[in-house]
Amino acid sequence: MSDTPDSVVRTYIERHRAAFLDDLAAWLRIPSVSALPEHRDDVRRSAEWLAAKLARTGFPVAEIWPTAGAPAVFAEWPSGDPDAPTVLVYGHHDVQPAAREDGWHSDPFEPEIRDGRMYARGAADDKGQVFFHTLGLRAHLAATGRTAPAVNLKLLVEGEEESGSPHFRALVEERADRLAADAVVVSDTGMWSESTPTVCTGMRGVADCEITFRGPDQDIHSGSFGGAVPNPATVAARVVAALHDADERVAVPGFYDGVTPLTDDERELFAELPFDEEAWLRTARSHGTLGEAGYSTLERVWARPTAEVNGIGGGYQGPGGKTIVPASAMVKLSFRLVDGQDPEKIERAVTDWVAGQVPAGIRHEIVFGAPTRPCLTPLDHPALQSVVRSMSRAFDGRTIRFTREGGSGPAADLRDVLGAPVLFLGISVPSDGWHSPDEKVELELLLKGAETTAHLWGDMAETMR
Repeated sequence: MSDTPDSVVRTYIERHRAAFLDDLAAWLRIPSVSALPEHRDDVRRSAEWLAAKLARTGFPVAEIWPTAGAPAVFAEWPSGDPDAPTVLVYGHHDVQPAAREDGWHSDPFEPEIRDGRMYARGAADDKGQVFFHTLGLRAHLAATGRTAPAVNLKLLVEGEEESGSPHFRALVEERADRLAADAVVVSDTGMWSESTPTVCTGMRGVADCEITFRGPDQDIHSGSFGGAVPNPATVAARVVAALHDADERVAVPGFYDGVTPLTDDERELFAELPFDEEAWLRTARSHGTLGEAGYSTLERVWARPTAEVNGIGGGYQGPGGKTIVPASAMVKLSFRLVDGQDPEKIERAVTDWVAGQVPAGIRHEIVFGAPTRPCLTPLDHPALQSVVRSMSRAFDGRTIRFTREGGSGPAADLRDVLGAPVLFLGISVPSDGWHSPDEKVELELLLKGAETTAHLWGDMAETMR
């Protein structure tokens, strides 16, 4: 094999593989669980470890940024080329809670390598995927002979993603001048499978609410008063029943206003994926599909907005009967949003719709949580094509297909505040078990992630000038 840049990259990564994995294991031993107060110091220690490692990697700037909650890490390495584009990489260093008794076959914070996989909490979500950027960057420098990246490279590694990123947008707004970029690369995502490399092009947003319905001032006798006063549990049930029409479309007026429709090309690309609906149903522990008419299962969970009932309750819940009209009832709803939808407009539309469902004699209150905005990058965006080309090089010329994420994350905050397109680069696969016992990362895919980034910075430097 000739000594091409691709071969230099692959050789460098292989030669430094053992040291890279040792360093990753050291980071994974830090139980940076942001959701548990007793691990607050561990989250801080994780940030300090990463900042120190980035400085040793060569970043001339590596800082710990405090927030009202857990700290983030920021690093910057200027290219030195006056016309080089600026790229910001996003990830997170906090992890989900984990304990051996949850069903792990090894200590979740003592990494083990078995059968080509590293098992540990955070191995895939998200420390492993953040950390492959350090090896990829060093391979990029080795292959090009550069002393600095081909792009102005910045990293922002959050410490509260697993707790809902409550302070992330405020941090981005406060530090927008330091974070300014021409493109954002999010490495908190994954691929379709080990044999089907893919690039995610978007994530849905979310708005959620809790609605409380109040009727009588206390539970009252259903024989004496039932049928003559409004029942808040009945109202809650009717609101839930009215949420969708016969075609499973959300019945809230204005809900679909502004939705970016799927193109024929996108639908064809989704259809090309080797999707096994029966296997998907087994993963979902479900026994049949149901959703908006006219769309496939993948289209429903990736590219269409939805409404779900997350909880409903009211009245007597104990054993036996209790013949009452309950004083109150409640419903919890969530709405997954797609590109073109504004969470604030959705909240107003839902508020108005609920008010129209409530009869006289019922008082109601609706409280929304903090929303997350959707984001989407067009398939023909030049920066996205850089990611696709670089991943194809790492995967020996294989075709890179496209997916979206049905879930939600803070990527849209970066797009909205910084005004930069958001790209997704991840190598995790569904079997990695994010948030589950025995979370793992496939080592060969982890190194493919490093190889992709080694090619990416030069490609983006050329593409985005």
